[in-house]
This record gives sequence, C-alpha cells and structure tokens, in this order.
Amino acid sequence: MASGTRYGVDIRGAVPADAPDMALLLRQLGYAVDAREAAERLERIGRDPDGTLLVATGFDGAVIGLVAVHWCTMMQQERPVARITTMVVDDRERRRGIGRTLMKAGAQAARAAGCDVLELTTALHRTEAQAFYQSIGFMLTAQRFSRSLRKKKA
Repeated sequence: MASGTRYGVDIRGAVPADAPDMALLLRQLGYAVDAREAAERLERIGRDPDGTLLVATGFDGAVIGLVAVHWCTMMQQERPVARITTMVVDDRERRRGIGRTLMKAGAQAARAAGCDVLELTTALHRTEAQAFYQSIGFMLTAQRFSRSLRKKKA
C-alpha cells in the first residue's frame, strides 16, 4: 500500500521506530507488550512476504492506529485468504474515520496479494469492535475455537 493521507492521518508501512507507539496501542487492547517485544514482532512480520503491517500516524508523527494483515493458501479456497490479525486505533482517536481508513488500506493490500476473502477474529467481549466490523461489511460466518499448545507445568 502506498502512503496516503486522509482525515489528517497518514497511512504507511510500519518502521522500527514505530515499535514504542505500537506497544502502547497493544497495551490498550490488554496485551502486555513492551517496546522491545513490539520491535521484535515488527521485524518478524516485516520479513514475512505473506503479510503487511500498516500504521496510521497523526500530525505529530505518532502512531495512532495499526492493522496487521496476513494471507495464506487454504485447501478449501481457490485463492489466498487474508486475515486481519491485529486492528487497533488509539482510544483517544476513535470515531474519526481512522479505523475505516486502516481497514480499507488492509483490504487493498490483500487484494494486491491476490486474495478474494478478508476475515478477522475479535474477542467476544469486544462488542464495540464487533459493531464496527459489521458496520463496514463484515458478517459473522464462523465460530473460532482455540487451545494452548504449551505443555502444562506439573
């Protein structure tokens, strides 16, 4: 996705200097991520050709939103499927169109990668996020189950 400005917000690919701001955003979602961990994850995602990490920056250059999109080939689909794995806008910046702009940029990246489907998951308690996703055309189509793969300590 090429950089672009809308609503006074710039959308661009994430860079290592964004890690501290990204860690703050992830903590707003309840994830205990520090700047070092955010930098490591950003670097790993940056090496993966099957995804992108886009940020929204405000007038001062601070990261105020991010969307991570990954795509993969699935047996049941003819073309790759894209999944939004992270989406957050700073809680002080919400309801300004930033989330919609990030989601459009993520969808554009997925289309450019040859994807026909864009999906996402969200926690059951994030009812505001669910309402937002439905307002921009996402439909509830499946139920997700998960389990830990870590061995239990004796």
